[in-house]
Amino acid sequence: MINITNLSVRYKDTLAIDNINLQIDKPSIIGIIGPNGAGKSTLIKAILNIIPFKGKAEIDNLPSKDALSDIAYVEQKINIDYNFPIKVRECVSLGVYPKVKLFHKLKKEHWEKVDEALKLVGLEKFSHRQISELSGGQFQRVLIARCLVQEAKYIFLDEPFVGLDPKATFLLKKIMHECVSNGGAIFFSTHVLDVAEKLCN
Repeated sequence: MINITNLSVRYKDTLAIDNINLQIDKPSIIGIIGPNGAGKSTLIKAILNIIPFKGKAEIDNLPSKDALSDIAYVEQKINIDYNFPIKVRECVSLGVYPKVKLFHKLKKEHWEKVDEALKLVGLEKFSHRQISELSGGQFQRVLIARCLVQEAKYIFLDEPFVGLDPKATFLLKKIMHECVSNGGAIFFSTHVLDVAEKLCN
C-alpha cells in the first residue's frame, strides 16, 4: 500500500528528516507523534511530493505524485488562507475534482454529493457563505466534508484535532474508521499522546 524508503528532507543547512523507512501493507490508522518542530508536517508533505525530498515515496506501487486521485490531504489550519474568496459549497466541491477529467464541469450528481456531505457535517445552511465567515470549528467541518466527497483511499491529516469542536471531532474519527474499514489508510500528525493511543493501530 505505502512504501517509504530512505526519505530525507533538508532545509538549507538543516536536516529536517533523516533517512525515514516505513512500509504499511494493511488498512491502518498511523499516528505521527512529536512536539512542534519535530518534522511531522515535513514528513507528510514529503510523502505527498509537496516539498523536495530525497528517497522514495510510493503509494500502491506508484510514486505518490501519480496517485493523487486516491489521496486526500488536510493541512494545519494555521497554513490555510481563510480570506480566499470562495464559498463553503465551492470549497467542498474541490474534493471532487481529482476524479473529474481536466476542463470538465461538475455534474448534477457531483453537486448532490457535495450537498449530502455538507448535511452530514451540519453545515447545509452555511453552503453559500464565504469561508471567512466561519468559525474555526465550522471551517474544519468544511475540510472534513471535502474529504467525504473525495472518497479517498488514503487520507493525510496535519494536526486535525487542534481547536476542533465535539461534533467535528466525532465526525472526523468516524471518517477515519470508515476509511480503514474500506481498505484505506490514515496518516495523521499530533502532539497529543492520548488521542494517538486511542485511535492508532
